[in-house]
Amino acid sequence: MGTRRFDVTEHLSEEALDRAINEAQMADEARLVRRLCFVKNLYAGDVLEEAARRVGVSQANSSRWAHAWNDAGVDGLRPSFGGGRPPKLSDTQFAELCDILEEGQPWTPQEIHTLIKDRYGVTYDPAHLSRKLRESGMHYAKPRPMDPRSPDDADEILAERLDQALGEETSGKTKEEEPIVFGFFR
Repeated sequence: MGTRRFDVTEHLSEEALDRAINEAQMADEARLVRRLCFVKNLYAGDVLEEAARRVGVSQANSSRWAHAWNDAGVDGLRPSFGGGRPPKLSDTQFAELCDILEEGQPWTPQEIHTLIKDRYGVTYDPAHLSRKLRESGMHYAKPRPMDPRSPDDADEILAERLDQALGEETSGKTKEEEPIVFGFFR
C-alpha cells in the first residue's frame, strides 16, 4: 500500500460533499460521482493510492483529480469535453456531397471514396462513411437488372394492377401514352 499523502483543500464540508454526490447521481453524471467519491475517500484520510483503488482509477488520474479538486473544487472535477474531433467535411460540404450522390446514382463505395478524396482532399474509413450516409437517409444495395424473386409474368401482373388502380385500359396505348404511376399497389 502506498504512503503518499496529499493535502486536500476542503472546499465543501462532508455533508455538502454528500449532497454534491447525490445531486450528481440525480443528474446522471456518473463521471462526476466517481470523482467526488474519490475526494470523499481523501477526506476520510485515504492516501492517493488507496482512494484511487477504491474508485478503480489509475495513479495518474488520481493525482490529476486531486490537483483539479484543490484548484477549482467541484467545477474542477466536472468532465469537460471539447466536443471531439471536428468533422472532415463541413455541413455545407456534406450536403453538397449528398446532392452529388443523389444526382449521379448509382455509385459504388469505391467511387464515393474517390469522389470525396478528389473533390475535398479527405478520406473516410469505409464503415464511418457508410454510417454517415445512412444517417443522412441514403442507403445502398446491390443493383440487379431483374429481381430473382419476381414471377415470370411480372409485366402482365403490373399491367393488370395498373388497369385496376387507374380504372382504365392501358394495354392498347403506346409507351408515350402510358401513364407513369409511383406508389405501392397490392
